[in-house]
Amino acid sequence: MAFETMHVHAEGPILWVVLDRHEAMNAYTAQMGAELAAAFHQADADDAIRVVILTAKGRVFCAGADVSAGAGSFDTESGEGAKNFGGRSSGRDSDFISAIANCRKPSIVAFNGSAAGVGLTLTLPCDIRIAADTAKFGFVFARRGLVPEAGSAWYLPQIVGLSQALRWCLTGALFPASEALAKGLVSEICPAEELEHRARTLALEIAANTSPVAVALTRRMLWNFVNDADASGALGIDATLNIALGKTPDVHEGVSAFLEKRAPDFPGKVSSDMPATVGWWKNRAS
Repeated sequence: MAFETMHVHAEGPILWVVLDRHEAMNAYTAQMGAELAAAFHQADADDAIRVVILTAKGRVFCAGADVSAGAGSFDTESGEGAKNFGGRSSGRDSDFISAIANCRKPSIVAFNGSAAGVGLTLTLPCDIRIAADTAKFGFVFARRGLVPEAGSAWYLPQIVGLSQALRWCLTGALFPASEALAKGLVSEICPAEELEHRARTLALEIAANTSPVAVALTRRMLWNFVNDADASGALGIDATLNIALGKTPDVHEGVSAFLEKRAPDFPGKVSSDMPATVGWWKNRAS
């Protein structure tokens, strides 16, 4: 696929996905959503890619939906909002949410600048979020007469808790990176000039030290069981998976590398070496 709203390129085990409509503050369009889906499908299919980093070019990560059509920007009935969300027959394009959620490679968001509306909710299915200390954030939907989208009514409370999700969504107010850090929306903040280096360091730490198969299963387990009432679901699968994994070359290599005090070289591939699932691998993004 030819990418027009972003740059997608590999750097060793990292796939960089860099939003680039900087002349429009990287505002979201349906085309951007389709390209995000394609980029994450590309990462999922390529065993050489271990981590996806999602960031943006310019001073703003994503200002939200493109409202260049004016007051009718969200009106998909009349057609003015079609470029943002698809036409009346197709509804709003949310395939990128499923693509991110179901990607077997972990993802890191590096907020180079502010993110609001869909520019923020599109990152919630990602696994790790870090931000420049100058970034601001806002779930501004109610201030536009809209409701939270892109599955964020589910994702946001999982990440920050219901009380905080309600506060941010009901007020629609902007808040600084320091508040995002304190409430758990992002896991760290750093000076803007250090952000790319920090994201790369995190990605390479994952790529250099972990089994791709184990990481794919681990992220799915954590997302899948986060909302369960007790540990029974996780207990019902973790031993089964570890029994299946224990005989694999990856585990043999992981233990050998630890005992020999060297870096591991895991041979397992996500495309071909995932153990059989037993019904717990639910698609919560569908």
